[in-house]
Amino acid sequence: MYLSANIKFLRKRKNFSQEEMALALESKRSVLNSYENNIASPPIDMAMRISDYFRISLDTLLRIDLNTLPESKVGELERGLEDYIKGKYLRIIATTTNRHNIDNIEMVSEKARAGYTAGYTDSSYISELPQFSLPFLDNRKKYRSFQLSGDSMLPVQDKTYVTCEYVEDWMSLRDGECYVVLTKEDGIVFKRVYNEIAKNKRLILVSNNPVYKPYEIHIEQVLEIWKYVMDHSRTLDY
Repeated sequence: MYLSANIKFLRKRKNFSQEEMALALESKRSVLNSYENNIASPPIDMAMRISDYFRISLDTLLRIDLNTLPESKVGELERGLEDYIKGKYLRIIATTTNRHNIDNIEMVSEKARAGYTAGYTDSSYISELPQFSLPFLDNRKKYRSFQLSGDSMLPVQDKTYVTCEYVEDWMSLRDGECYVVLTKEDGIVFKRVYNEIAKNKRLILVSNNPVYKPYEIHIEQVLEIWKYVMDHSRTLDY
């Protein structure tokens, strides 16, 4: 267990004295000193407070010696990237509900796609999108429907709507499955995803159509991920 060493390591990275750190944690210097020198173990409520303060999961603080990690990795942990990826710090998701207080499925048309990147967290923007429901879907989950553009994901046709389930924990992405990925630079894309978050902090996005080359995107460029559930096409492929 590395909790005591990690507390000391992270405090020093902030250039805090024990007195300053104890004050931030609403504790006493002598108590913090006992934690850092492994004289006493913090009770669970204090351990969670330390985890929340540094925005690093308690599991990581207990099991990993942060002093042995590369600077880039420690920086990612301190920026909260680990918990952001796993959904532990909830990302804002604007939604609408029906008269039974059940989430609607909002439709993001091709014309609305350009504004979605800027407005996806704006409840006013989301409330202006067309809405519908599908009673056979699990109403405990959040769904959204996106209209596709182009031929990169054939046999899914141009102008088809895909209804997708909101993904909170990005570590759960399964290789080769289809997702709508909202990115800072490219907006909405629909691709097969290969998950390299754990190893390289990136996703590999692959089209069905071999004319389009696979490409990678760093996880910090990702805003939302939605897992494909079904599509709604105006044409028959058989």
